[in-house]
Amino acid sequence: MAQTEEFGEELADFVRRVAELKAARSVPHDDLPTVLDTAIFELDHVAGQLWPWYERLTATGTAGTSSADRQEQQLLKGIFQRLPLPVALMDRETVVRRLNFAATNFTGVRAGYATGRPFSGFLAHPDRAAFRSQTAAVARGDGDRSLTVHLQQRPAVPVRATLTALRPSGEPRTAVLVVLQSADARAPSAEGGPGPVPDLGETTRHAALMDLLDAMTTALLNRPATTRAAVLERAARVLHGRFADWVVADEGAARLRRTTVLGPADQRNVRAEDLEAQDPAACPLVVEAARGGSTALQVRPEDPDAFGRDASDAPVLVRANVTSLLCVPLTLDGAVQGVLTLFRTGPRLAFSMAEAQAMDMMSRHIALTLGNLGRP
Repeated sequence: MAQTEEFGEELADFVRRVAELKAARSVPHDDLPTVLDTAIFELDHVAGQLWPWYERLTATGTAGTSSADRQEQQLLKGIFQRLPLPVALMDRETVVRRLNFAATNFTGVRAGYATGRPFSGFLAHPDRAAFRSQTAAVARGDGDRSLTVHLQQRPAVPVRATLTALRPSGEPRTAVLVVLQSADARAPSAEGGPGPVPDLGETTRHAALMDLLDAMTTALLNRPATTRAAVLERAARVLHGRFADWVVADEGAARLRRTTVLGPADQRNVRAEDLEAQDPAACPLVVEAARGGSTALQVRPEDPDAFGRDASDAPVLVRANVTSLLCVPLTLDGAVQGVLTLFRTGPRLAFSMAEAQAMDMMSRHIALTLGNLGRP
């Protein structure tokens, strides 16, 4: 305990000295080298003295943990996993440390996938900022909080998230425990609602992809297209609806030109005209695919601006409630002929790796057809 108090006093003195250095930034220019030398000395002090001291203190605390304490921790971990309520343990930035079995079923997110990722990323975009802010407040010690959020996979179902702070044994920082409960009778569950794992068997899924491949090949070979835009539109119509809610086709590589936009019948938030008016060069996802020539598969996209903004300056991915996307370059002999971007929205199942592979195969067929019509 005495060593800990001594370390705290030394750290407090260091903080005060840093404050003095910040105030010294306004000294005349000729005196700045002295201030810089002092700052370097303080950094050396942290690296050479304070940090090793901290490591010794934490090592001592770990070594002093008794067998009874370890058994107690194992018991608490078991209780946490088997709690009937959906519970997640996060840090102040909402990064998930643990997700219990009930939370896995409730959110439809596997614990292994969730660990190390921000819990806010599993929420609808409008709820993310508020959730992060409330989590940070709880971690600061401002008291427990509760708010209503929506899971990105089921945006129509309100979820009550209750946040409380706790200090895990032997850890220097406060963690945040979040308990999830359905705010109405329509509780999302692995049995009743769509989840990340399809209910159909592997054979049925494979057959559906084979049907899609056959439809694409038929559309490309049925009657020769006379223009590259016609090829892209024909391919987009095969994919639209049965494979993706939105299909956006851009022709070219260095100079991208949008040729086709197909969206859902209900376009209350985003209209096809808005995406048609976009400059593909303002869509980082499309530009990256055209330059790098590699397919991008994203589930619950983290960057809301990855597909640019609409005419109202709102992120397209947020307005369209995109839950997963595929951005596929159409490459022939190493040269990109165009880019296809596919969105799935709302409760629809996310794109799988198998579907991405099938899309990669179809992209080669489309690129070959484009290549037969000449360079863009």
